[in-house]
Amino acid sequence: MNCPICKVGRSEPGFNVVTLIRGEATIVIKTVPAEVCDGCGEYSLSAEIAARVYAMAEESIKNRAEVDVRRFVA
Repeated sequence: MNCPICKVGRSEPGFNVVTLIRGEATIVIKTVPAEVCDGCGEYSLSAEIAARVYAMAEESIKNRAEVDVRRFVA
């Protein structure tokens, strides 16, 4: 599928790093499965993966993390 951002590249299955910021907290989740554009690098997550990423971030926030770096585990 052509990338909706750059309109030139093609989105292919891959992995990306997702960084979420809320207030003073920064949560980084590595190796997240995503569709990644081979042209511009823009990525998109499926609804299931996005829900899991947000749940991981909420857990970090609940534990009062200021900075948390995690690896996504399938």
